[in-house]
Amino acid sequence: MGEGYQMHGRSKTPGLPGRMPTMPKILLVRLSSMGDVIHNFPAVTELAQHFPEAELHWVVEEGFAALPALHPAVSRVIPIALRRWRKSIFQRSTRQEIADVRRTLQGTHYDLVIDSQCLIKSALVARLPGAPVAGMDWPSSREHLASLLYHRRIAAPWSLHAVERYRLLTAGTMGYTSSGPVDYGMRAPDINLPWRSASPYAVFLTATSRDDKLWPEADWVALGLRLIGKGLGLVLPWGNPTEQARAQRIAAALPGAVVAPKMSLGEAARLLADAQVAVGVDTGLAHLAAAVNTPIAAIYTSTDPSATGVLAAQHAINLGGIGFSPDVDTVYAAVEALLA
Repeated sequence: MGEGYQMHGRSKTPGLPGRMPTMPKILLVRLSSMGDVIHNFPAVTELAQHFPEAELHWVVEEGFAALPALHPAVSRVIPIALRRWRKSIFQRSTRQEIADVRRTLQGTHYDLVIDSQCLIKSALVARLPGAPVAGMDWPSSREHLASLLYHRRIAAPWSLHAVERYRLLTAGTMGYTSSGPVDYGMRAPDINLPWRSASPYAVFLTATSRDDKLWPEADWVALGLRLIGKGLGLVLPWGNPTEQARAQRIAAALPGAVVAPKMSLGEAARLLADAQVAVGVDTGLAHLAAAVNTPIAAIYTSTDPSATGVLAAQHAINLGGIGFSPDVDTVYAAVEALLA
């Protein structure tokens, strides 16, 4: 994979500048989605440990901009709105926003850009500052053509978990060896949630992006009754009206359960960080629970958790898989193990 950058003297890495300053300014490109943005955190933690003087900026879709700000090593977050812009590309306000982002990226001197998303759209964004760009090689990129836009290409096998692929990309680019336990480095903000009970509680993450990823509502109720029997309160977050209605149906059958109000990502991080345990389907909030070191049992019904399941140094259990939905007994046993 080469030797990456050297902080002093000449670099031996083809296609990258020969000399790195002692305080490099690095732009990280990971636009979306929530789980993938969170999966990039351990790479940022490790990068900051090896290059503590580096100034790290992160460009991300506006809906997830609150997440990179939760990492203490990221000094600037640059929101972008590719998803929204596609729907209004001919509006003057959209063209002005695009020009503003381009001016921001091109007006900031970066020594290096690292694109961990490895899509054509993310590679084009990464090229805007005019700095050398590192990304994954042809076989490792989600869209192979994106690799042609990189000055430095790192092999990151698909057999690895996404967290490890991003750590490998960043380490290979910067010339160190990725090692040690996963450390997201995330700090939940100090936010007061006055609607939340002060007693110990579990969080049920019942909502996800596709119906085939859902766990039956009757199973949530059965699991919730067992946890109430153990003295835990229950909190059910949601993100849209359909998810809110599902949370309300489940909570109606669970004495004392609280359906959370609409929350920001920072508030969700605080809620999860203070929970005794979280149980969730294949959703970004399950990864957020792992990132704030909350024990998490993740339920998979139609996707493979080996590549993108919850991953933490400890206290994370993935259950189920493609075509296999875990039953209530299995999930409850996992929760008991996490609480122990």
